Amino acid sequence: MAVYSMTGYASAASEAQAGSTAVTVEARSVNGRFLDLALRLPDELRSLEPALRDLLTAGFKRGKIELRVATAREAESAVSAPTAEQLNRLAHVQNTVQSWLSDARALSVNEALQWCRGGAASEGLDAPALAAARGCIQALREARAREGARLASMLMERVTLLRSLAAQAGPLLPAVVARQQARFLERWNEAFASAAGAAAPEQGLADRAHERALGEAAAYAIRIDVAEELSRLASHLDEIERLLKAGGELGKRLEFLIQELQREANTLGSKSAAMELTAIAVEMKVAVEQMREQVQNIE
Repeated sequence: MAVYSMTGYASAASEAQAGSTAVTVEARSVNGRFLDLALRLPDELRSLEPALRDLLTAGFKRGKIELRVATAREAESAVSAPTAEQLNRLAHVQNTVQSWLSDARALSVNEALQWCRGGAASEGLDAPALAAARGCIQALREARAREGARLASMLMERVTLLRSLAAQAGPLLPAVVARQQARFLERWNEAFASAAGAAAPEQGLADRAHERALGEAAAYAIRIDVAEELSRLASHLDEIERLLKAGGELGKRLEFLIQELQREANTLGSKSAAMELTAIAVEMKVAVEQMREQVQNIE
């Protein structure tokens, strides 16, 4: 199943059966937490709103979608002669109104033509409008799928980058712990060396001091250990990769996993005890932020 973006644009057009009026449908989609539909329809096609909403609801799950339908006559300036049936109906309506409202003025020729032309234009437009809407919605799905494929490719690149950074961080920890242990021992040795000028320390005290230095080094190693964070980060990356390969409606699940990645990267930075680890943590945060921005556009 494909990965769909919530961003896209599509349009489609269809002609009426009589060939005098064309129907154009445009759809624009941007990201949104839920499915938010906005329909812009001409008055003569207002009755199609429920059907159009059903089509959009069946085709999309998330995003703010605006569907605009417009009609255009092929010869707007041409004057079409009204039929006798139209004029009879219009005359009947006018007589009915004037019988109740004696002050109502009679329709002008221009008003009569406008009414007749409007009624003729609306006849037979429902089927072409629905056909154009179906084509536009399908084209929008395809556009969102293409954009979703690009987003998935970018996210996979960031997943690979984060795996590489995590692999670089792992071997650095033993070296950092070893340097800190050597620093503790060096400080204890310097302290005993300075004290040796006054009086020679007892052998038992020197041994206990050495053990204390090793104990502090071990406690320090526990404080800066990020093996658990790296393990959870790898697990989150595995899940993101699995979701991207499976496709479908996964935007909200990806958003949650990105939050977890951000938490692990922050913890790694707070535990950093060397410039190398700090640089890796910063690169991780940048990569995760880039993923977060793109995941917001995934359905």
